[in-house]
Parts: sequence; structure tokens; C-alpha cells
Amino acid sequence: MAVQEIAVESEGRRLGAWYLRAEDESLTTGAGRPCVVMAHGFGATRDSGLLPFAEGFTAAGADVLLVDYRGFADSDGDLRQNIDHRAHRRDYHAAVARARLVEGVDPARIVLWGSSYSGGHVVAVAAEDPRIAGVISQGAAMDGLGAVMEILRYAGPWQLLRLSGHAIVDAVGALLGRREHRVGIFGPPGATAAITSPDAAPGYGRIIGPSFVNDMPARGILTIPLNRPVTAAPRVRCPMLLVVAADDSIAPPAAVRKVAATAGGRVETLELDCGHFDIYLGEEFATSLERQIGFLRSL
Repeated sequence: MAVQEIAVESEGRRLGAWYLRAEDESLTTGAGRPCVVMAHGFGATRDSGLLPFAEGFTAAGADVLLVDYRGFADSDGDLRQNIDHRAHRRDYHAAVARARLVEGVDPARIVLWGSSYSGGHVVAVAAEDPRIAGVISQGAAMDGLGAVMEILRYAGPWQLLRLSGHAIVDAVGALLGRREHRVGIFGPPGATAAITSPDAAPGYGRIIGPSFVNDMPARGILTIPLNRPVTAAPRVRCPMLLVVAADDSIAPPAAVRKVAATAGGRVETLELDCGHFDIYLGEEFATSLERQIGFLRSL
């Protein structure tokens, strides 16, 4: 499998990206090959457990474009590791536009892939781009309000108030031109970090790659309740595959099921009896990838 660095520009910023060419022509038509556009979840980078999925897609006959958001890894951006779903969605749109220009790619067969936070992004982006051919979303954060309630459930009101305080300090500091105030992306229970569920530290620890940095501007916490891709589902007309982690303690599975019930197009669901991070490894990974490849071939 050949991994090629490719130039992707989003609002004047260069995004770090890998391009992987299909290993066979089984999905190629006269119009070209399909391409799967991928990015990671909350604070993670493209070297954090995504290549095994990409390898599965290229073996099945699709190209893959795998990007990092602005400010992450070697992507441009002065504000490092800033988690803002609005900017991330614009980066997805930029990646889709770039994929459509690759020689041999069928511009009408772009498939969006997302996991965790990006599992919600792909629903919102597909709602805004009627040319998207399909969506694959796993362990998705479909409702930021629900995610905040999960923080309240597993960490308690004091932790939520403490995080909100850090976020307000950073947001006010930004208005005053001060250096950003930063917190962890993940940590053990009680840590000053955005995600501190009992499975967060071991879960991230199993997948993070060398370019991952475990901190973020605290202001990003204020945007979480605003991230509600569940509201975009009725506007998605393309087919979707939703992989549900039934025991997810970070991204409430009820919101994923609501997306399935309200989507404007065909929806397939795969329910796995596992937690948020289990879908990246082992039996759950194998089961999920097999179904994802089958869905890709059906488009």
C-alpha cells in the first residue's frame, strides 16, 4: 500500500493529507474510481488508528483521502489543536473538492467517512453537498447537548462547571488578545481535560499516533453543545451506514439512532455491543470494516 502526501487547501491553509490509491479496479467504472474522504474525531490525528480502515477501502477498490484539520499535526494554523466543528466541516468540504480533482476519481462517487466527532461532521457535510454518494459514520457524536449530559453523568456537575470556567477564561482572553488558555483533550477521571470518562485515557492511549498532542484551547468546550448534526439528518439524501457502539459512554448512541430514524435517504445500521473506542481494534473493528466495505460496494 502506497501512502502519498497530497496538497489540500482550506481557506488559505494547507492541510496535511495522505492519498491512497485503490489496489484494484473492481469499483472502477467509465467515470472513474470512488474516493473515501476521511478525518478523525475529537482532537485526534490521521496517524491515530485510521490507516487500517483506509487499507480496507483501497483493497476493496476505492481511493482514500485522509486529512488532518487546520491546526493539527503538520497542517497549517496558528491556533493549534483547536476543536471547532464549524471549521472542521469546512475542512471536510475542502478535502472533498480536492478529491474530485484527482485524476481517475469519479467526482460523483465521493464517500464521506467519520468516527466519533467526525462521525457527526460527515452527516452535516453531506446535508450541505447533494453530490456526496454515501456516508459511513461510526461511534458518532451526533448531538453535543447529549454529550454534555454524558459529561454531567460520568464526571458530575463540579467537573462540568470547572471545564466551563476554563473555557470562559480562554474565550475572554482571546477577545483581549491574550495567549490561549489550554486544557487536555483527554485524561483520567478528575483531570482538567475535555473527556475524562473511565475509558477515555486507555481508549485514546490505544490509538493515538506520534503527531497527536494532548492539549487544546479551552474555548473549544463552549462549542460542543452547538455541534448538533442530528438536526441535519433530514436533509441527507444519500445512503448512510451508521455503526452504533451500543455501550458508548462519550457519544450517546440514542442520537445516532435518531439520525437513522430521521434521515432523508436510505440508512443501514450496524449495532455493536461495545464501547466508544472498541471499534478501532479487534473483533469489533473487523466486523465494522467488513460491513463498511460491503456498503461501499453497494453504492
